[in-house]
Amino acid sequence: MSVLAAIAVLGILIVVHELGHFGAARLQGIHVNKFSIGFGPVLAKYDGKETEYALRAFPLGGYVGFPDDDPDSKIPLDDPNLLRNRPVFDRAIVISAGVIANLIFAYLLLVGQVATVGVQDFNYQQGVLIPEILTEIESPAQKAGLKSGDVVLAIDNQTLPTQEDAIDILRQTIQKSPNQTLNFTIKRGEETLSLPITPELGENGQGKIGVMLAPNGEIIKRRPQNIIEPFTLAAEQFERYTTLTVQGFGQLITNFQENARQVAGPVAIVAVGAELAKNDLGNLFQFGALISINLAIINILPLPALDGGQLAFLVVEGLTGKPLPNKLQEGIMQTGLVLLLGLGVFLILRDTANLAFFQQLLPE
Repeated sequence: MSVLAAIAVLGILIVVHELGHFGAARLQGIHVNKFSIGFGPVLAKYDGKETEYALRAFPLGGYVGFPDDDPDSKIPLDDPNLLRNRPVFDRAIVISAGVIANLIFAYLLLVGQVATVGVQDFNYQQGVLIPEILTEIESPAQKAGLKSGDVVLAIDNQTLPTQEDAIDILRQTIQKSPNQTLNFTIKRGEETLSLPITPELGENGQGKIGVMLAPNGEIIKRRPQNIIEPFTLAAEQFERYTTLTVQGFGQLITNFQENARQVAGPVAIVAVGAELAKNDLGNLFQFGALISINLAIINILPLPALDGGQLAFLVVEGLTGKPLPNKLQEGIMQTGLVLLLGLGVFLILRDTANLAFFQQLLPE
């Protein structure tokens, strides 16, 4: 049930995105002839008065189709309600509406979480939790004997505080100390240990030990105190999640080689969502909001086959007064779509192979 719930959340987010495009076009009286969830062969479809609604085989996104370039369309080429005959601003609204819809939906999900599940606060305890040791290579943390679940209480006799910035203090100390041995004071269960760890020099010139960091403490929930609080707290969460997501994409772009392995496809995303739902179905609100924000930011990137790529074409048209040749636009978009689908298939295969179920089937 948790897996199905996570898949349903992803499906809803795709529908919301495409409804943004669809609604923006229809509200402006622009002709729309296709509304599709997924790509490839049609699994089911419904022919409306003007629009074909379809569910397709490959759930890697969706699209809204316009009759502008449909050779079978009976709409005259000079019809003012064809998308391509509309002013640049009208087309920009249609193209950006999917991103806007995902951002609005993310905010509403957070409002719903606060209003129904409650306000999530974090009760900080001393130190920084090590939730995971990265095992792709033999890291300094592995060599030193650090384990998942350990809590770092101090580093080089500097006690880490009982607050959110403990992670920043620990991270900065490690990054500033490549090839220098640091003494970690570790709490493991009821034991307190001292482990010397020497951060290795990363490709960015900073020290690293090969671990993930998380705040130490527990999540506590409380009911909102008034009708306004869900909206104000959701706005704060929305701002924080959006900022962190933008920073994450920035790090991916500026340091791609080191961060590329963190890119997840649909299978890994569903696995994370299922794990969250297994612990608490209320977590799906937060999961949906995070993924919706990620979808919005990914789609606004100026890459072929994404909304940002089409907006880039409109910027060129707005500056030069004329659009790029249709054949050039189509070639760029088709190439981008092939690359995007190829990346999607690769991530699905990679993430499926990394699932615990399949790992158990592999020979030792």
